Amino acid sequence: MIDILVVDDHPIVRNGLKQMLSEERDIRVTGEAENGGEMLRLLEERKIDVIVMDLSLPDRNGLDLLEEVKTRYPEKPVLMLSIHREEHFGSRALKAGAAGYVNKRTAGRDLIAAIRKVATGGMYISVEMAERLAFKVGGGLSELPHESLSEREFQVFCMISEGIKLIDIAKELSLSETTVSTYRTRILKKMDMQSDSELIRYAVRNCLIED
Repeated sequence: MIDILVVDDHPIVRNGLKQMLSEERDIRVTGEAENGGEMLRLLEERKIDVIVMDLSLPDRNGLDLLEEVKTRYPEKPVLMLSIHREEHFGSRALKAGAAGYVNKRTAGRDLIAAIRKVATGGMYISVEMAERLAFKVGGGLSELPHESLSEREFQVFCMISEGIKLIDIAKELSLSETTVSTYRTRILKKMDMQSDSELIRYAVRNCLIED
């Protein structure tokens, strides 16, 4: 039996996932959490084989939380679940230690297979993502502007694109406002843009944030 911890801040999503997984004989939901803090507590208390975690949580950045989980529980596979397209967040999640990445729009088709795959020590990526990675390695795809950003720069970029002020970004990331401003300057230069408005339009156009 594969014991699952479902982590998502939307009750309707958690209930939908539990309903879908309950139909499988070899999978059961052992716990559910609505934020990162609750997830870490449950990992201490219960036997969990696979973590199915939303990329966007209210109290923690998903990729930062993923790295903490892999540091504390390196043996536990984490499947990242997100509404964002794989080509934008999938590779970053895998680099941060995820065992797989599943788009919420195709979860009904992909999630069961992904859970079984990572529970046995494998990694799961969709056919579409595998093809994109193959093209990229072979030089068939050019790098998108945001793909040149470091993990921290990408995090700041997403927050700016969501309309969050620099001072609030600094507080949330425990950085000085000067440091965040420096990140913003680097982001604009790397992406060859001049303003926050351009960043926001780019993020919306590429489905990096919800419009």
